[in-house]
Amino acid sequence: MRALKYLGTGYVAWAEAEKPTAGPGQVLLKVSAGGICHTDVAFRAHPGLAIPPGLTLGHEIAGVVSDVGPGVSGLEPGTFAVVHTVWSCGVCRQCGSGRENACLGTGGRMQPPQGPGTKHDGGLATYVTAPASAVIPAPGLAPELAAVLPDAALVPYHSIKDCLALLGPGSSAAVIGLGGLGQFAVSILGAITPARLIALDVRQAALDAVRSSVDFAIDASAPDAARQVLDAAGGFGPDFVLDLVGSSATLQLATSVVAPYGAIRVPGQSDGVLQFETRRTTTSIPRGVTINRPYSGTRSELYDVVALAQAGRIGIDLKTYPFENALDAFDDLEAGRITGRAVVVME
Repeated sequence: MRALKYLGTGYVAWAEAEKPTAGPGQVLLKVSAGGICHTDVAFRAHPGLAIPPGLTLGHEIAGVVSDVGPGVSGLEPGTFAVVHTVWSCGVCRQCGSGRENACLGTGGRMQPPQGPGTKHDGGLATYVTAPASAVIPAPGLAPELAAVLPDAALVPYHSIKDCLALLGPGSSAAVIGLGGLGQFAVSILGAITPARLIALDVRQAALDAVRSSVDFAIDASAPDAARQVLDAAGGFGPDFVLDLVGSSATLQLATSVVAPYGAIRVPGQSDGVLQFETRRTTTSIPRGVTINRPYSGTRSELYDVVALAQAGRIGIDLKTYPFENALDAFDDLEAGRITGRAVVVME
C-alpha cells in the first residue's frame, strides 16, 4: 500500500508499505480521510530529526473498520469510525479516572501520551491499525469532517468543557487564533454556551471566516486590540480566553484582557513566555485567574464532539485534497493558504 512517510530531516515523501494486520486488541481501518495539521508541517520543516524516520504521518484519521484482532468486541467490520489521537496505557490512575490525556505511562512527567503519526504509524496511508480503545464509532458523518474531529475539534472542546462553569448567561469568551482549531472553538462555544463571543486574529481572511458566528471580530495586531476586547466584554474582560497561538504576544494579550477569576487556556505552541508576578500590586494578571496548558482531550470528550458533529451543531471550513495530492496540502498549509483545515480524502 502507499503511505506518506517522514523519511528524514526535511523529507516527507510517498513510500510503499506493507499492509498492517490487526493484532490483539487492535482494529484495522481502511482510511477514508486524514487531516493535515501544523504538527505535520512542523515535522517536515524541523532542522533536525523530528520523529523516527520511516514513520507514516497523519494523526487525524477517519475510516471504516476492515478487521479486528483477538480480544476486540463491539467494533464490527463496516463500522465508520474516528481515531482518538491519545494512545494511553489504560491502567494508570489517570487512565482509570478517564483522563487518558494525562496518562502516567509515558516515561516522564514532561512527555504527554503519543499516538498515530507521532509515535506510531499514522493515517496518511491506505490502511492503519489502532488500539480498539482509541476507535470511536462516528456513523453518518462526512469523512472529511469526521477526520479532523479528534484533534482540531477535541483540543478546543477539552479546554471549553473544563471552563463551562464560567460560561453561563452574561459571560464572555475570547478565542485568539482562528485556524482550524479556532474555528472549531467558535463553533463549539456557540453550540454549548450562551457566552458573548470575541474572535481575534491578525489575518482578515480568518476573521471573515467566523464573522457571522461571533459578536465581535477584532484584529489582534491593532494597537488598541486589548481595549477593544475589554469594551466588547463589558469593561472587565472575558471570563474565558482560549489562546490557540501561544506566542509571547498572544499570552500578553490574554493576560491583559482576562477577567478577575477568569480562565486562560493555552493549547497553542508558539514558544511564548509569560511573566507571572506575585507582588501585591501586580499589574500582569488579575486576581483569581487560572492558566492551564492543556493537552488534547479525553476519549469521553471525543464521544461528545462526535455527537455534536452528528447533530450538525459544529463545523468549520475544510479544503479537501485527493490522496495523491497530500503534499500540496502540506505546501498550502505552510504557505498560509489554508483558512480552516486541510483534509486528504482517499476516494
